[in-house]
Parts: sequence; structure tokens; C-alpha cells
Amino acid sequence: MAVGVRKSYLAGKGYKWMSRSVLKVLIPVTIISITLLIALVSVSLYTYHDRLTKTPVVEQYFSKKVEQHRPLVEKYAEEYGVEDHVDVLMAMIMQESGGRGGDPMQSSESLCGEVNCITEPEESIKQGIAYFSKILDASDDDVELSVQAYNFGIGFVSYVDDQEESYDQDTIIEFSQKMYDEAEDQSKYTCLREEAEEYDACYGDIYYARDVMAYEQQFTKKN
Repeated sequence: MAVGVRKSYLAGKGYKWMSRSVLKVLIPVTIISITLLIALVSVSLYTYHDRLTKTPVVEQYFSKKVEQHRPLVEKYAEEYGVEDHVDVLMAMIMQESGGRGGDPMQSSESLCGEVNCITEPEESIKQGIAYFSKILDASDDDVELSVQAYNFGIGFVSYVDDQEESYDQDTIIEFSQKMYDEAEDQSKYTCLREEAEEYDACYGDIYYARDVMAYEQQFTKKN
């Protein structure tokens, strides 16, 4: 083999070896990068859902998605004796899911203790309204307290009663801090808002009731 040809051959082998080595490094790095990007986008969309839905165009889009569920909301609100709170329930759907998915009221946990066990909107709405009705009875028809307890769990009503103080934002934050601090596995909870992270109040959504009641006003205006 001529010297020049041999050098070219060796250079070619070296190039192929380097290419394979680079690919072995790049492929896992690329996969990890894409996975992280998807995770970050998902967290960002979930974390800032409330901000996104407050933009006029996006808000209008989600409002229409939520309105599609009104007949079912009215049906089960009457069945469970909360027909005076249809717009509140609509606002809860707006806050929970924007009307999307098979569990628009995110009521799976109240039914089976875990997420995603409900996959049909009607079952979700029926269970969500049944649970809200139960909370409303426990809170002596305190609507805003019941809305926040829908997010925190019915135990929040008992917590407020035990405090023997008026229900306010400080009470909400204190309960979230307590539940987060006592959680066996804090990794299950994600601070949905920057303020919650600052307060170390990462259990539930500390501004859930505030935002739902704001949405309720919008649904009321439409009727």
C-alpha cells in the first residue's frame, strides 16, 4: 500500500472511530436534553396555567371549553342540591383544567385517593360536585372556604374550625405550610407559584379560592 493511500486509510479509520465515539456521547446527551426540555415545558405550562388563562384570547378559548360542560354541571348541581353554585363550579373547572381532558374537575383523588383514575368528563363532574356538596355541608355553606377545601381536602374545614379564627389568607398559608412540613414525601408536591415557594407553602394551591372566585364573576356576567 502506498504511503499516501495508507495515511488516507488510517485517517479514514480514525475519523470513523472518532465519529462513533462522538455519537456515543451525543446521543445520550441529546436524549437527556430533550427529556429535560419536555419536563421543563410541562412544569412551566402547569405552573403558569393561571397566568396563561388570564390573557384575553386564551381566557376566551378556555371559557368556551368550560361552557361545553355546563349542561352536566347543571344536571349534577341539581342532583346534589348545589344548583345555586353552578357558576362557582364552572369557575372551578376553569381553574382545574380549563375544561380539557377526561377529568375536568380533577376529582380523581377525592374518589380513589390517586390521580387519573377518572377518565370520563361526566364521571369527573359528578364526583367533583358530589365532593363539593359534602364540603359545603361541613362548612355551613361557606362557599369560599368550601372552594379552598376542594383544593386542600375536606380536612381544611376542620382545621379552620379548630383555629377558632376567621378564615383568611393567613389561615390558608399556615395550613399549606403545616401539611407540607408534615408530609412523609415532600417530593410529591410542587410549589405552583413563586409566592408559595417563598412561604414554603407547597401543599395545594394557596390562591385557589381567590382565583376561582374571580373566574366565577366572569361566568356570572355571561348569564
